[in-house]
Amino acid sequence: MKRPSRFLFALLFFILLPAYTFAQGTADTLHYTRREVMIPMRDGIRLNTVLYTPEGVKEPSPFLFRRTPYGVSGAPNPQVNARELARDGYIFVYQDIRGRYKSEGRFEMQRMARDKKNPKSIDESTDTYDTIEWLLKNIPNSGRVGMFGTSYDGWTTVMGTIDPHPAMKAAIEEATPADMWIGDDFHHNGAFRLSYGFEYAFMEEASKTDTLFPFESFDTYEWYLNLGPLSAVNQRHFHNTLPTWNDFVAHPNYDTFWKNQSLASRLTSPTVPMIHVAGWWDQEDFYGPLKAYELLEVRDTKSMNYIVVGPWNHGGWSRLGNRLGNIAFDTATGRTYREIVRPKWFAYHLKGVGDGVFPEAMTFQTGSNQWKTYSKWPAVRGITRKKLYARENGKLSFDPPTSDQSQTADKYISDPSRPVPYRPRPIEATYGPGSRWSTWLVEDQRFVHNRPDVLSWETDVLQEDMTVTGQLFAHLFASTTGTDADWIVKLIDVYPAHYPGDLKMGGYQLMVANDVFRGRYRKSFEKPEPMTPNHVDEYKIDLHQINHVFRKGHKIMVQIQSTWFPIIDRNPQKYVENIFLARESDFQSATHRIHRSQKFPTHLTLPVVGGKE
Repeated sequence: MKRPSRFLFALLFFILLPAYTFAQGTADTLHYTRREVMIPMRDGIRLNTVLYTPEGVKEPSPFLFRRTPYGVSGAPNPQVNARELARDGYIFVYQDIRGRYKSEGRFEMQRMARDKKNPKSIDESTDTYDTIEWLLKNIPNSGRVGMFGTSYDGWTTVMGTIDPHPAMKAAIEEATPADMWIGDDFHHNGAFRLSYGFEYAFMEEASKTDTLFPFESFDTYEWYLNLGPLSAVNQRHFHNTLPTWNDFVAHPNYDTFWKNQSLASRLTSPTVPMIHVAGWWDQEDFYGPLKAYELLEVRDTKSMNYIVVGPWNHGGWSRLGNRLGNIAFDTATGRTYREIVRPKWFAYHLKGVGDGVFPEAMTFQTGSNQWKTYSKWPAVRGITRKKLYARENGKLSFDPPTSDQSQTADKYISDPSRPVPYRPRPIEATYGPGSRWSTWLVEDQRFVHNRPDVLSWETDVLQEDMTVTGQLFAHLFASTTGTDADWIVKLIDVYPAHYPGDLKMGGYQLMVANDVFRGRYRKSFEKPEPMTPNHVDEYKIDLHQINHVFRKGHKIMVQIQSTWFPIIDRNPQKYVENIFLARESDFQSATHRIHRSQKFPTHLTLPVVGGKE
């Protein structure tokens, strides 16, 4: 069994960490000096780099290195934005990647891997290597380097571990994307993430610096609806000038472009010790770090691959972390990660300080609001796979359907001209003034409950706590009068109608898992096919991972709908070869049916702790 001692030492890990934190506290008085340099790469291109070096440190210092497309010249002193690490006396290195801000060269979104047969070819891995080589030769140091970063910076961290420089000894990637077509920023299971894809492509590629799209209205729901089909984007706004948008149009299916860009095509086995960090309510890259951990875990023979999952949104570990939106967690989860987990990791691998004992998986269990550690993730010990079925009269039950009529179903009309908003309006620009983008995944889902185009089923009131930990799947048996459709599934924790501890939470519908699946890809992501009208198809939808306690007195709800606008583009519901080239006349209403008979038992498979089949 891999790492037999990790689970046994979990308690010791938590006991010793406060002592470690206290011991480092005396280093807060370090003074850092700033220097900005242009570092040459092997092809002559120079990358803008900011260095913060501690003064008065007796021993040579290791480097902590971060590479980003978001601009480093204004990066604050690490004692401001990385205080828990700065007190340990590292040399902090921040770098603009190629083509961004002050760095030379051409920017390429998630640059493809180089041709290793060509010694002059470059990619993010070689730029990382060349920078480290320069740092070792030009800055007094201990000869050891660690990398860290969030989101795109998490991805560049992962890229830095591919053919790494020998001096690189540890990494922490936080919310790296892993596959932009399957589950991260730009698509989920082939469904295009319209508002994010549109706004992010413009932000990164309209100029060398971050630029917000100039929406004419505060509520972008109306703006995107008035935009019409996706073909209008280049016609009216981008005029074929943004490479990423052009890639969306040219590659609507899961072809070699997306596969070559994904981590599955780049990662083989761990090369340096690495922690993957994810947030249960990450609105941008929840899939990515889970997938990166999974890909490396298969070949982790040297105990180098670890994972931490907290109750965070995108980057939430950088804040206090005691709540997210309306949801309270009773403890400062972000501070726990920053003050305990991350400093201990780098102190051990870069300085040789500490015992090197880390739990294989450390996840925050929501509902019970406590950290848990596991020797394997997703957890398997003590887990029972239980099926939760859609039943008649809007009920969910662990008892299977009794109807022997195969056409037994609940139905709704999906109209692309009146799509369901994905969060309460107004829907502000993703990164615009006043945006609530960062907390939409914990919004109360009552804002769509009982809409005629949203189906809901719920259990009776739970008579005891139910803990759901691990991998979660939805199994839909669905049909439509159209030839294409989207299926959005949401697993929801329904609070008691009267909630004395916090009255505003009475009846709250908290989404704890979700995803969307585009029907044309039910047989193959590579080769889409039209759906046959009124034919029942089965859809197995990955709702990813969960560690949540549905408390006694709560209820479990499942909602299914077919529009989630404008985070997901409108499906015409008439099959077209390329939705990015669809015309307004292609969009049509359709009647969708979710079947719930013995032959077609729509259900969720829940990994329940304890219990019986």
